[in-house]
Amino acid sequence: IAKEVAKLLEMKAQLGGDEGKHKFVLKTPKGTRDYSPKQMAIRERVFNAIITCFKRHGAEVIDTPVFELKETLTGKYGEDSKLIYDLKDQGGELLSLRYDLTVPFARYLAMNKITNIKRYHIAKVYRRDNPAMTRGRYREFYQCDFDIAGQFDPMIPDAECLKIVHEILSDLQLGDFLVKVNDRRILDGMFAVCGVPDSKFRTICSSVDKLDKMPWEEVRSEMVGEKGLSPEAADRIGEYVQLHGGLDLIERLLQDPKLSQNKLAREGLGDMKLLFEYLTLFGITGKISFDLSLARGLDYYTGVIFEAVLLQQENDHVEEPASVGSVAGGGRYDGLVGMFDPKGRKVPCVGVSIGIERIFSILEQRVEASEEKIRTTETQVLVASAQKKLLEERLKLISELWDAGIKAEVLYKKNPKLLNQLQYCEDTGIPLVAIVGEQELKDGVVKLRVVATREEVNVRRESLVEEIRMRTSQ
Repeated sequence: IAKEVAKLLEMKAQLGGDEGKHKFVLKTPKGTRDYSPKQMAIRERVFNAIITCFKRHGAEVIDTPVFELKETLTGKYGEDSKLIYDLKDQGGELLSLRYDLTVPFARYLAMNKITNIKRYHIAKVYRRDNPAMTRGRYREFYQCDFDIAGQFDPMIPDAECLKIVHEILSDLQLGDFLVKVNDRRILDGMFAVCGVPDSKFRTICSSVDKLDKMPWEEVRSEMVGEKGLSPEAADRIGEYVQLHGGLDLIERLLQDPKLSQNKLAREGLGDMKLLFEYLTLFGITGKISFDLSLARGLDYYTGVIFEAVLLQQENDHVEEPASVGSVAGGGRYDGLVGMFDPKGRKVPCVGVSIGIERIFSILEQRVEASEEKIRTTETQVLVASAQKKLLEERLKLISELWDAGIKAEVLYKKNPKLLNQLQYCEDTGIPLVAIVGEQELKDGVVKLRVVATREEVNVRRESLVEEIRMRTSQ
């Protein structure tokens, strides 16, 4: 009885006392966050840089629903499927929140019978992950995807995707980065010649994928201990997955007595060689590394895979810079659209996803550290008055400015003090003040004040818009 009473008392406490006031817990759900105006200003800057790049490469934009039929997402993500958010049955449909933007894209292509498109898509995705928010891991986050779908000559679109990653990471000035490249066929061929049974390819693949976070010894013991791989096979894999380099390594592996016997590995290495030739023409091989340990856990990749990591520069005396984590990833997935097509028609695709959250947390920390002042509005001019009883004149003038497309504000007071109006500009970073006073109205002018230098000029009312445009365009 005591136990039950304690339970009931606890429930009562949770429901709140008799005073009928329900205590709200004010927090965002686990793994999510709010964005303040300052954070949004930084975020918009990043989005603009990325969208500009996507458009420079001729991409169109699409959007898809935030939830899909559960069966659309099922079986596309391998071991990650347990992280899909399922929704309650809604009117006879079983739905799930989208996990990424790639599977919805494939569904869109199959549904609309599209065989050729270059598109980007920026939207939120959902993962029922155990969030590590400090490292930029969330349950709700943005993805920025660029994909090229269609039948083309090998490695030309793939090279463009890598060029895009290079452009965006250079443009955002995040510091030194490295793009690791591998090919699923080289991995599968390597597993075959090392003696991994077919049934274990995918699970061993996800072990190899952890090599950027764990030393080889730990990965090896996971393969042998947890996943039942023979120690000999694991050691053979070890000889390959610790290799990385460029064209020279590709040439060396093409001569490798074991690997070159495998058809898949041979195809993959041939394409990799072609890819590096194109990347050389684009002039970006300095930041690209052919890395046999790169596996990328997702099931749908069929060819080239890549991942961009930021490198730490803190310690100059370290031979190999440590990576801070992945900021972009992608690859070729030629079979995904066919999984949705009733006739199994394939549409080859290659794409890249920019890890906006990780990039965003880095830039945010940087702004915090530098104490850089960030404007959260774009207001060009504050319409102010120097005397009382001029509210009507201020409203008339601001309306003229708005109609001309000028970004303008006015204080919501009948008779604000001039000092307060100027102070408001200082606080929010508004560069200009348009002051109306009795004398100015008689003379048909407006006094334009530059907040930073405090210089003032009288401008004819009819040329005010032009003057503001000229002064704010610099």
